[in-house]
Amino acid sequence: MMKWLWLSGLVVMLDQISKLVADGQLVVRQSVAVFPGFSFTLLYNQGAAFSFLSDAGGWQRWFFMLLSLVISLVLVFWLRSVEKHKLFLAAGIAFILGGALGNLIDRILYGYVIDFIDVYYSQYHWPAFNLADSAITLGAALLIIDLLQERKALHSTDRGGDQL
Repeated sequence: MMKWLWLSGLVVMLDQISKLVADGQLVVRQSVAVFPGFSFTLLYNQGAAFSFLSDAGGWQRWFFMLLSLVISLVLVFWLRSVEKHKLFLAAGIAFILGGALGNLIDRILYGYVIDFIDVYYSQYHWPAFNLADSAITLGAALLIIDLLQERKALHSTDRGGDQL
């Protein structure tokens, strides 16, 4: 299932291009409205999701780089072992891998992750994110779908066995 690495590569490429454009065209913390509930706002996130540990003093950069690297290696090995018919699982792993690598590249190059997508309702804003974060979220959803399909198949098999 290593053929799915193209999807990871595509995620990394689109993520890095979008971040370069955002960093070059936007001003930090100045929102550019796209439509109600959605704007572009450039932020530099030194922490993890939702800016967790963003003000920890610098050690978190190295921690998150190491964590991303370890997770990426685990995902590559996991992807290698996926059965050919497990399309949701393979795609989910590939999306998560691409997102992890996209944010890892930012941490290596800049020491922070470039976020620029701002979704909000009224004055309530979801924490800013990027395409890598979106890919990780989509990948996690695909893993859940795969798990639910597996559970449904297992449940169907158990029922069938009871009827014999």
